[in-house]
Amino acid sequence: MKLQDKTIVITGGGQGLGLTMAMSFAQSGANIALIDLNEQQLKESAEQVKAAGHNSVKVNYYLANVCKEAEVEQTFQQINEDFGGIDGLVNNAGILRDGMFVKAKDGVVIKKMSLASFQAVIDVNLTGVFLCGREAAVHMIEGGKTGVIINMSSIARGGNIGQTNYAAAKAGVVAMTTTWARELGRHGIRVAAIAPGVIKTAMTDAMKPEMRDRLEKMKPVGRLGEAEEIAHTAKYIFENEFFTGRVIEIDGGLCM
Repeated sequence: MKLQDKTIVITGGGQGLGLTMAMSFAQSGANIALIDLNEQQLKESAEQVKAAGHNSVKVNYYLANVCKEAEVEQTFQQINEDFGGIDGLVNNAGILRDGMFVKAKDGVVIKKMSLASFQAVIDVNLTGVFLCGREAAVHMIEGGKTGVIINMSSIARGGNIGQTNYAAAKAGVVAMTTTWARELGRHGIRVAAIAPGVIKTAMTDAMKPEMRDRLEKMKPVGRLGEAEEIAHTAKYIFENEFFTGRVIEIDGGLCM
């Protein structure tokens, strides 16, 4: 798929990886629909994306909670009407609620992961992906369009200490990706996933220097990933018509 004049929806598009991908797609001539929860941030991000794109690029933003079925249905319907169709989706919205499954000292349990922390991450990182992916597919099929859905997973999908909720959600995302690729291929819709390692963001910038140095030394490339490298990967998936049902790990060799 050539990105020129295509409409791409990006959840969690108000900041971080979502914003970087939006700017990259806009530079290639794509129209962008940003979904997030912070209106002021969304407005500012939409302006950045518009400035990064060509004069003809259309950029709109939409306030929606990806966990809420009615909001997702209404938002995708509005995007479809505003842009005259949907060609692609990047399921990027996600949250963290890290904590040990069970924390004990001297045989005494002192803390356990709460159901609220587990469910919050599942709601956004898994259910949100399901709802947005479903609605994007509905409009692609009914609009007679071929399309691409990219789901953001993580190398943590294989299990990571302190991330029972996050790992479970990101593993589920990969399972949905391969399932959708098989189901939706007959409609001309490709589905893929990206599993990033540790990417340089505002969160990693706020880490203690010694912790960041330790992360960098763990990687064969000797540094953290850049958001632009994730955007480059997403563009590859959109543009390579033979790519579907697979996960691309972008982790600097951490999981070799």
